[in-house]
Amino acid sequence: MKIIAYIYTDFPEKFGIPRQSGLVPELTGRIVFEPEYRSPEAVKGLEGFTYIWLLWQFEGVKRENWSATVKPPRLGGNKHVGVFATRSPFRPNPIGLSSVKLEGIEYTDKGPVLHVSGIDLRDRTPIYDIKPYLPYVDCHPEAEDGFAGAVKDYSLEVSFPDELLEQIPIEKRQALLEVLKQDPRPSYHADPERKYGVSFAGYDVHFRVKDDVLEVFEIVKL
Repeated sequence: MKIIAYIYTDFPEKFGIPRQSGLVPELTGRIVFEPEYRSPEAVKGLEGFTYIWLLWQFEGVKRENWSATVKPPRLGGNKHVGVFATRSPFRPNPIGLSSVKLEGIEYTDKGPVLHVSGIDLRDRTPIYDIKPYLPYVDCHPEAEDGFAGAVKDYSLEVSFPDELLEQIPIEKRQALLEVLKQDPRPSYHADPERKYGVSFAGYDVHFRVKDDVLEVFEIVKL
C-alpha cells in the first residue's frame, strides 16, 4: 500500500474530530499529492463529481491492539458490539473510509490540490486512494442504520461568549460551533466540572459540559 497524498485540516489532534464524515459540512481540508502522483492526468474527469471517497490510514493504531468487540462512545462506552459493526479505529487493518464533498481542484506547482469539505480527518492524515462517489450505486436511502440510528440526532447546546468567539477567525467560527455541538467527549464522561480542550485552527478551546449545555470558558492561541 502506497501513500498517494496527505490531507491538511484544522485538527492537529484526534480529540474533537467529528465521528463521521459529513456531520460538519463547514469543515474543510486540502489534499496534496505525493510527488509520484502529481500528474494532472491522474485527476482528469474528477471535477465532474460532487463527492469522493477517501481511503486513509488511522495513525497511531497498531494492528495487534485490535479486539473482536469494541465499546462505541455514542452508546455510553459500556456496551460491546462487534468491531465489524462499527467504524472504530481499533481494527485488524488501520484503514479509514470517508465520503467528502469535492469543492474544487486547484492546479499548482505541486500538482493538483483537491479542496474538500465535510471532513473527519486529522491534519496530515495519509491518503491511500481516492474514488468518485456514485449516487446511483453508493446511495441507499432505504438502508437500516442499526444501533447508530438511535444516537444520530444527538447534539449539545453551545454557550460561546462573544468576547471569546471573536478570537477565532471569522471564517472558522461556524465550523467550530458545529464541532462543539457534536459533543467531543466520550459519552461515559459526565462530570460537569471536568475541563476539556479541543485544538482547532491554531487555538485550544476549553470547555465544560453540564445538562447538555457546552460552555466555552477560555481560548488559548497555540
